[in-house]
Order: sequence, then C-alpha cells, then structure tokens
Amino acid sequence: MTILSGMRVVEHSAFVAVPLAGMTLAQMGAEVIRVDRIGGGLDAGRWPLAPSGQSLFWAGLNKGKKSIAVDTRHPSGRELVQQLVAAPEDDAGLFLTNLPAHGWLDHDTLRGLRDDIVTVTLSGDRHGRPQVDYTVNPALGVPHMTGPEGSHDPVAHALPAWDLIAGNMCVSALLASERHRLRGGGGQQVRLALKDVAAAAIGHLGMIGDAALNPCDRTRAGNALYGAYGQDFVCADGRRVMVIGLTDRQWRGLVKATGTQNAMDALERRYGVSLQNEGERWRRRAEITDILRPWFAARRVSDFRDNFDRAGLTWSEFRTVREALAEDPDLGPDNPMFEMLNQPGLGRFPVPRHPASFGVMERHPAVPAPALGAHTEELLGDVARLSDTEIAHLFDAGIVQSSRYHTSRTAA
Repeated sequence: MTILSGMRVVEHSAFVAVPLAGMTLAQMGAEVIRVDRIGGGLDAGRWPLAPSGQSLFWAGLNKGKKSIAVDTRHPSGRELVQQLVAAPEDDAGLFLTNLPAHGWLDHDTLRGLRDDIVTVTLSGDRHGRPQVDYTVNPALGVPHMTGPEGSHDPVAHALPAWDLIAGNMCVSALLASERHRLRGGGGQQVRLALKDVAAAAIGHLGMIGDAALNPCDRTRAGNALYGAYGQDFVCADGRRVMVIGLTDRQWRGLVKATGTQNAMDALERRYGVSLQNEGERWRRRAEITDILRPWFAARRVSDFRDNFDRAGLTWSEFRTVREALAEDPDLGPDNPMFEMLNQPGLGRFPVPRHPASFGVMERHPAVPAPALGAHTEELLGDVARLSDTEIAHLFDAGIVQSSRYHTSRTAA
C-alpha cells in the first residue's frame, strides 16, 4: 500500500511542469497513465542524453508511469483517450494536461462523458499564450536581479523554478479537487498559468511590493545573500565555499569560527551600527567580506570543514554535479530517498524517489519510466475494457502501438 493507492490519473503533457506533476503522483502510488504520441512526443528526445542517445530528461520526469501510444489525429484514437480519462471507477476521472486539445479533451467535452470529472490544465499565461521559464523570467524582471554586481546584462539560469513550482501546484490542485469530490462536491475544472505561478511567487516574496513602493530597482549582488549576509570565498586549495550569516545565530557562529570578533566590533564602532541587525550586515557586506576574505584565503577547506560542521554553521562547497555525485552522500544510496536503478538503454545510477517520508508506510520504490506504449495492450484491456479482437484491430490499423505487442504477434 502507498499513500495514493487506488487513484488513477491520466496525463497528456510535454515539457516540465505537468510531467513532473504526474511523476510526483506516481511516486506517491497513484496509477498515472501517460498518453504518448506514436513515435514519441515533443520531449521524448530532450537533453540531457545518456551515452546511448536516449533522453535522461524524459526518463527522469516519467518515472513510474504507464504509457499508451495513440494516434490522436485519428477519431478512434481520440475516443480511446476519452475512455481512459472518463473511466467510471470511483478513484479515476482525474486528468492533467498542458497541451491544447482542440475541443476533444476540454473539460466540457469530458464532463459529458463523466459528470464528476476533474481536469487540471496548465497554460503558459492566463490568455492561453505559450510560455516557458525562459520567457516568464524576463517578462517579470528576474534576470535583472541576478548576475555579477555592477553588471548591466540580464542573466538567465539553468533551474526551471516556475515549472517546478507549477508542477507541484498542479498536484495540490488535483488532490484538493479530488477531496472536494469525495465530500460530495462533484467534479470541476482547475486552470493554472505558468506566468501566474511565477507572478504569485515573486509577489509572496515581497518583490512586487518592493518595486511598487521603493524608488530604485533591486540591484544585482553576485553570489551575496540579498538582505543579510552570505558570501562566497576562494580558499587556499582553490576550492570555493559559500557561508551564510542570515540569522543572528548563523552570524555569531561564523564570526566565532573565523576568530573575527574584534574586527567586527571595530566595524560596528566605525559606522555606529549593530551587525546583529541583518539589514546592517547587508549594507556593510563589502567591509565584512574584506575582513573574512584573508581568513579563507589562508586555509584549505579541509582545515576548517570539521570545525564548521561541529559548530553547526550554514555553509557549503561549490561543486559541479559530477563532483557532488562523487563526494556528497546525499546524492546516493546512503540517502533513503535514492535508489540505485538499472534502466534499460540508460544505465545504472541513483534515482530519487519522492522526497517526503510518510510515517505510516514505506516510500514507494523507484520505478523506471516506461518505454513508449509499453502498457498500451494492458490499458486497452483493463481500463478501456476492449476485447482481444478490438485491440488487435487497433494495432493492425496503426491507431495504437506497442513494440511488445508487435513482437509477440510476429513470434506467434
């Protein structure tokens, strides 16, 4: 048993947010059926790739799902998908999508097949226009807050933050809607927009209020922690570390561990301020960094690592992902979230399960992403309730596809 055992969700998606939502539900034990194009969808080959040329991106975002490969340009293919989405079981009738359906998979059409259907649809913006993280961020001003201090060029970043947040908002919206349905409230359509998710986030963080009420734009600060103290330093061995003095405890620990209390006291007297105030630490960050820089420059990371950890300081080393994989036990089987998984066509490497540990049951095991159409025959029989003859006709007509089915037919 898992926390979402018995729930069935159908997903019709591409890119990051909605595949992430479906994968998250699958990791909590829901049966998630992914509707795939025959031959693969928009992101079936997206980078990064394994040495075999197969997509690690696709495999990562589709772990634990079932796949049915359908020609949705054909009326019979569309009808099959509708049957899967509107299946009559109590825990079914849940649909996630970010792809335009041109009427055949919109909420009103599906509601005609099952009146308590729950659909969660993610669009680019609230007007229905396409957006991705790399367009939402510039539109909302985020790249003008990132980058080296004094730079005038906007800086994008590699992490699709709004996609990740939107994906988990799709999960929470679907679960909330299903709870509403269980309490007798019926089905509903939920709409989210990626740009709205991003706009809400920067609003919650005070960034919109800052722009509305204060006369100057927020400036770039390189790797400094905005509004308090946090800075990167190069050590004697060439390694770079990040140290944080956000809270009073973190600040006092950093000063004590580096033996810089006298210098910090002198800085306070010079300006008539208290560095116990995080805003003052931000304002005086350049002088604080000048005090701390020689301490780090004279020491290798190995010289202070254990002392920093024993003191409970908030700090880390800068690493590449490859270095982190080799050095950080949190990225391997020592961490119960990870499981070593041998995935056909990709190789063997640590694969994350759901980050949450539910107290009443074990984590759902890591399950590889399916091959395209791997569950087509199973889903046509068990969910769509088609006969063997009907299934054979669909395969022979090219409306559905599964390499396993064709292999078995040829062998027979």
